[in-house]
Amino acid sequence: MIDIQFIRDNPDKVKEAAKNKNRQVDIDRLLSLDANRREIIRQIQTLREERNQIASQKPPSKEQIERGKQIKEELKVIEEKQRGIEEEFNKLMLYVPNVPLDEVPVGKDESGNKELRKWGDIPQFDFDPQDHITLGTELDIFDLERGSKISGFRGYFLKNEGAMLHLALLFYVFQKLTKKGYTPFIAPSIVKGFTLYGTGHFPWGSEQDVYKLNEEDMYLSGTAEIPITGYHSGEVLQEKDLPKRYVGFSPCFRKEAGAYGKDTKGLYRLHEFWKIEQVILGKNDLDEARTIHEELEANAEEILQDLKLPYRQLLMCTGDMGEPQLKKYDIETWMPSRNAYGETMSNSIMGEFQSRRLNIRYKTADGKTEYVYTFNNTAVASPRILIAILENYQQADGSIKIPEVLVPLTGFDVIKKK
Repeated sequence: MIDIQFIRDNPDKVKEAAKNKNRQVDIDRLLSLDANRREIIRQIQTLREERNQIASQKPPSKEQIERGKQIKEELKVIEEKQRGIEEEFNKLMLYVPNVPLDEVPVGKDESGNKELRKWGDIPQFDFDPQDHITLGTELDIFDLERGSKISGFRGYFLKNEGAMLHLALLFYVFQKLTKKGYTPFIAPSIVKGFTLYGTGHFPWGSEQDVYKLNEEDMYLSGTAEIPITGYHSGEVLQEKDLPKRYVGFSPCFRKEAGAYGKDTKGLYRLHEFWKIEQVILGKNDLDEARTIHEELEANAEEILQDLKLPYRQLLMCTGDMGEPQLKKYDIETWMPSRNAYGETMSNSIMGEFQSRRLNIRYKTADGKTEYVYTFNNTAVASPRILIAILENYQQADGSIKIPEVLVPLTGFDVIKKK
C-alpha cells in the first residue's frame, strides 16, 4: 500500500504508474474520499471536544444536558457516514499499485523487458536432443500420466532418481543460503487472507490463481514469501536487528488459470510444486534497498552457476513486473526443448508496500518509527528447474549426468535407463 500523503502530493505520478502497470484505479475518487474523511474526522474531533467540555461541568446546566444529547445524535449520524467513506476509501487504496523506480523500463507486456546479461554456454549436441518429458518417461523418473489420473490435469509423480534429484537440489540450495547467514524456515502453506492482502497478492487475481479451502478465510499459498513476510506482521522491530534475512522452504499451490499451450505440458507450469524463497526485511532506505536487491540476485545466479546452467537476467518492464514491486529482475534458464530461456527466478524490491499493509515497522536509532522495506527472490523452484537440468545434462545414450555439486547429496552421478 502506498502512503496516502505520497498520493496527495503526486497524483499524476501515481496515475501514470497505474497506467504503466496496466491497472485501472480512480485516483481522483480516492482523493475526494480522502478529503471527505479528513473533514469528517475534524468534525468528530470538534464534537467530542465539546462533549468532553460539557462533561467536565459539575453540575452541568439544563442547556448543557440538552446539548450533550444533541452531540450524541450528531456523532451517531456522522460516524455512520464516516464508516461508509472509510470502507470505500480503504478498498480503493488496496487497488493502487506501487510506483516503479525511475530505472524501470516502461512497457505494456514482456516484450518491454530489458535483457541485462547472459551467463554460460548454450549446449551444442552432436545427437538429436530430447525434451524432458521424453527423457523423464524413458528413464522412469517421473510419471505424468498417472499423476494426472490421481491429481488431475498437470498432476505428476516424481520417482526413483527423479525424486532423489528433486530433494537433493532443494536441500543443496536451502543449506547454501543458511550458510550465508539466512535464517532457515519451514513455512506453512495454509495461510489466512490477511497475508495475501498484506503481500499484495490480493485483491488482484484472487480468484484466478489462489486455491481457497473450505474453511472460512483459509487459502493455499503460492510461495513462502507470503507466510514469511507476514511472520512479523503487527510488530515493531529494532533498527539494529535489520536487515533480517530469511530462507523459506514450502510446498506451493497455484491455479495457473490463465496458462495455456506448451507451458501446461510436462513440469513447467504446475498446480503443485516446491520452492526455496529468500525474504529480507530491511531499513527504509532506497540506496540500501538496491544493494540488498543485488545481493539476492547474486545468490540466485550463484546457484545456477553452481549447477552450470546457462541463464540470462532481465530487468522487468512496468507492464510485466506486478503490482507491489518497485523494481524486479527475472532470471531465465536455458531449456533446449523450448530453444529458449524459461523463467526460473524472480527478484523484487517491494519498498514499504507490503509492510504498510502488514504493519511491520521498526524503531530507528534516533527513536523514529519507520516501515521496513521488504524483498523476496526465488532461490529455486522444483520441479521446473529439473527441466533445465535434464535437458542440458542429457547424453547421447539417453542418460542424464548429475550436476557435480549435487552428487554428494544424490549418491549417484548419472541416471541411466533401467
